[in-house]
Amino acid sequence: MERIDTHEGVMVRMLLDMGATGMFVDREFAEQRGFMLEKLDRPSNVTNVDGTNNSGGRITHKIECNIYYRGHVERIRMDICNSGRTKVILDMPWLAAHNPEIDWEKREVRMMRCPLMCERNKKAEKASTKETTVS
Repeated sequence: MERIDTHEGVMVRMLLDMGATGMFVDREFAEQRGFMLEKLDRPSNVTNVDGTNNSGGRITHKIECNIYYRGHVERIRMDICNSGRTKVILDMPWLAAHNPEIDWEKREVRMMRCPLMCERNKKAEKASTKETTVS
């Protein structure tokens, strides 16, 4: 992850969660790493996987950051909640949009089919445009 304001990189493990309906970052982690918390216009409720209310209460803030993973670059928005040991959670809509290749035996994720908003596709698009315009 990269802070937008300082471009400082922060290494973190992210949970790819098919059951999650949002992208989340742990409040304590975000504050300790100096991410700029932006207040939401409208707070929203968040429940844990077991149906209980999140210990952090309603979601009142978000962060914006860049994420990097093996050539994949993307700016994302994540809601702030209390997620405990899991610092960052990427949701099912993110997984569906990126459709990563997952090798469960090797525990490896390959970003081969990113949507157009991702930097990998922007670079590939620019390269193919250059190839077609060269005579």
